[in-house]
Amino acid sequence: MRSRPSPRLSLPIALLFVASCCAARAGGAVRAGFAEIDITPEIGSEQPGNYFKQHHKTLHDPCKVRAAVFVSGDAAAAIIGVDALIVPREVATGARAAIRDRCGIAPGSVMIAASHSHSSGPVGMTQPGEFDHASPLVQDLAYRQASAADPAYLKRITAAIADAACAARAAAVEARCGFGSGIEDKVAFNRRFRMRNGITYTHPGQGNPDIVAVAGPTDPEVGVVGAWDPSGKLLGAIINFACHATTSPGGISANYIYYLERVIRGAFGDSAVVVFTAGACGDVTQVDNLSPSTHRKGEECAKFVGGRVGAEAVKILMSMEQAQDITVASSTSHLKIARRVPRPERVQDALRLVQNPPEGGDKTELIFAKETLILDAKIQREPIAEVEVQAIQIGPAIFIANPAEYFCQYGLDIKKGSPFPLTFPVELANGCVGYVPTEEALGPGGGGYETRLTSYSNLIPAAGRLIAEESIRLAKQLTPDPLPRRPAHAPFKGTGWSYGSLPPQVD
Repeated sequence: MRSRPSPRLSLPIALLFVASCCAARAGGAVRAGFAEIDITPEIGSEQPGNYFKQHHKTLHDPCKVRAAVFVSGDAAAAIIGVDALIVPREVATGARAAIRDRCGIAPGSVMIAASHSHSSGPVGMTQPGEFDHASPLVQDLAYRQASAADPAYLKRITAAIADAACAARAAAVEARCGFGSGIEDKVAFNRRFRMRNGITYTHPGQGNPDIVAVAGPTDPEVGVVGAWDPSGKLLGAIINFACHATTSPGGISANYIYYLERVIRGAFGDSAVVVFTAGACGDVTQVDNLSPSTHRKGEECAKFVGGRVGAEAVKILMSMEQAQDITVASSTSHLKIARRVPRPERVQDALRLVQNPPEGGDKTELIFAKETLILDAKIQREPIAEVEVQAIQIGPAIFIANPAEYFCQYGLDIKKGSPFPLTFPVELANGCVGYVPTEEALGPGGGGYETRLTSYSNLIPAAGRLIAEESIRLAKQLTPDPLPRRPAHAPFKGTGWSYGSLPPQVD
């Protein structure tokens, strides 16, 4: 196997704007519609989310596509949550085209976001035909040894996404919308730690005496947009929260999002549709490596995370003010960002290891040797990654999406730079370019498997910052509505409540 010479790209060439547009923007009386479609995979199908194959053996709860559509004047936008590890780019483009043709919502105004459920259907990592150009060895590694998507399932979820969006569009009614956020800081933790040896580890283990400090932040904000029909019934809500969906309650599952939905429906009724979008949580999970106590696992953990996030969302929905006249708008751009290229000698070392694998023992180096060969073949065909950055405005809230498994610090940077009172970063939307760590994480004191050069982590170190800068630029193109407020009270008149101004009586 021979490694092709890598293209020499300076930064201005590595980042290109190939398209940028702002869709129709309109303010006025809003119509909102919600819908959901079942996409539960078959028992026996591949379970994604690892560097090797594993298969589902049981069913815990259904996986769904959930869609929210908002229409104001001539502008319409859809935010769609998918119980899936990722949304492959081909799925997003196919679904968007069908949505445009069937119900008239422009592709740039449709956001399709994966929940990143590690207990969902076979959507990746290897895509159908992705390595047909590669050597027989790499095809074996990518198709038969690595986690791979099921073509039939990809067609199914592509159709379900379009069906859900069009059903939501058809169901849209005059609505009042509310916006808010709260804090849930007991369920999500950064999984990366600086160690005494000067390197950063991912999940170093509870009680590890070599831990010096946490290497990154968390984002405890629970973002919520709700819509009510004229009778006051909650049509649905969009929830944004930054935590890996890796609680895995056992078997096929939407993961903790299932319990989040149950809590909200317990308060507002089973007809309420709960659309979940994952915040920037590429380095944030439910595992607290600093806890002195044993971890909750499986179903207990899924209930704990989903229950607490859902309860916070209920509090926000119960207390938010509502408005009928809101702005709906969107803006999107496509970046071209170069991939990091493994050195030729690294590729040759990986080839030797794969061809002569060690017997027994730790398979870590073998796994990443396989990843090096798969990446080398990927770069031969696609040395530059297309990265879509998208912003959808619903009144005073803005959802800003990218296709990365995006480190939390960048989400916080986007929130800080946005002019909107409520800014909700959305990762793994409209495609997937894998892990995008911070430049620090890829530097001399960095480390952890997210920074290893693989088919799932390979963009240049500046990629995350460039995505954040473009996200902020898109946000600044749009003008936020003010947050709805309760009307001011009437000027004081008279003497107040007559009962309250009585003097005391003691006899």
